[in-house]
Amino acid sequence: MTQQAEPAVTAPPAPGPKQSDGRTSQRPLALRLLARPEVGVFLGAVAVFVFFLIAAPPVREGSAMSNILYQSSTIGIMALPVALLMIGGEFDLSAGVAVISSALTAAMLSYQLSLNVWMGIVLALAMSLAVGFFNGWLLVRTGLPSFLVTLGTFLILQGVNLAVTKLVTGNVATDDISDMDGFGQAKKVFASSFEVGGVSVKITIVYWLVFAALATWVLLRTKYGNWIFAVGGSKDSARAVGVPVTFTKISLFMLVGFGAWFVGMHQLFSFNTVQSGEGVGQELIYIAAAVIGGCLLTGGYGSAIGPVFGAFMFGMVQQGIVYAGWNPDWFKAFLGVMLLGATLINLWVQRTATRR
Repeated sequence: MTQQAEPAVTAPPAPGPKQSDGRTSQRPLALRLLARPEVGVFLGAVAVFVFFLIAAPPVREGSAMSNILYQSSTIGIMALPVALLMIGGEFDLSAGVAVISSALTAAMLSYQLSLNVWMGIVLALAMSLAVGFFNGWLLVRTGLPSFLVTLGTFLILQGVNLAVTKLVTGNVATDDISDMDGFGQAKKVFASSFEVGGVSVKITIVYWLVFAALATWVLLRTKYGNWIFAVGGSKDSARAVGVPVTFTKISLFMLVGFGAWFVGMHQLFSFNTVQSGEGVGQELIYIAAAVIGGCLLTGGYGSAIGPVFGAFMFGMVQQGIVYAGWNPDWFKAFLGVMLLGATLINLWVQRTATRR
C-alpha cells in the first residue's frame, strides 16, 4: 500500500503592527480634553481663584465669595445668550445699552402711566424682544455684518435712553418706583436674597446656573442646538441641508434681547431707579466673557459652560482686586491680559480640534 502524503500545513504569518491612518488615529487624552472649549477656561478660572485666595485673604470668607458670585452672575446671565449668538456666527454690540433700555422702559411706563409694575415689565420684555428681532431681521435681509447692524442699534439706543429719559422725567435717571403696586412681588422674583449657612446669596446666582444648564441642554441635546452650530460653521451649507437659517439667526438675537430684559429687571428692582447713561462698554464685557469661555469669533464652536467660567473669572478679578486692596484701575489691565490670553488659547484649540 502506498501512503498518501498529508498536505503541509502552513503556519499563519505573525501579526505585524496594526496599520492606521490619520483618520482613525487617537490623539492623547490630554489633547482631546484640552480641545474642549470649556476646559482651558476652567483651568484658568482655577488659577485665578487660587491666586486671589493667596493674595487677598478676605476672599476666603463666605460673604466675600457670595459677592464674587453675584458679580459674576450679572455678567454671566448676559454672557450666555451672547455666547450662543457667537456660536451662531454673529455678535451683538448693543447688548450693554439694551439692558438699560429695558430697565428704563419698565420704570418710565410704570411710573409715568401709573401702571402696575408687572405691566411695565411685560412691555419692557416686548420692547427687548423687538430690538433683538430688528437686529436679526435687518442682518438676514441685508447681509450686512452684525458688527455694523448692532453698532447702529447701539448708537440709537444710547441716544434714545438719554434723550427720552430727560424728556419724560426732566432728569438723567428714572423716578423711584419702590412704592408702586407690584414692586414687592417683582423684587422677590428679580432681586431677592436668601440665606445659606448665614451668608446672604442673591437670587441671580441661581438663575445664572439654571440658565447655563438649560443652554447646555439646548446646545447638546436639541435640534435647535445643532442648527446653532450649523449656521455658525457655514450658513450656506446649513441652508443646503434644510436648516432654517433665518429663523435661527433672528431667534438668537431675540435671545440676547431676553437676557438684556432679565438683567435690566434685576438692576431696576435692586436699585429702584435707573441711570440712563449706564450700560456703555458692558457689551465688551459680555463678549469677552464668551471669548474667554472658548467661543470663537468665527462662529461654529463653543459651549455654554465655558462662559460660566469666563464670567466667574471676571467677577473674581473685579472683586479680588478690591479685597486685595489694590488700585481698581488694574481691572482693565487684567481684562486685557485675560482676553489676549484666551484668544491665543482659542486659536490653539481651533488648530488642535481640526488636526487630523
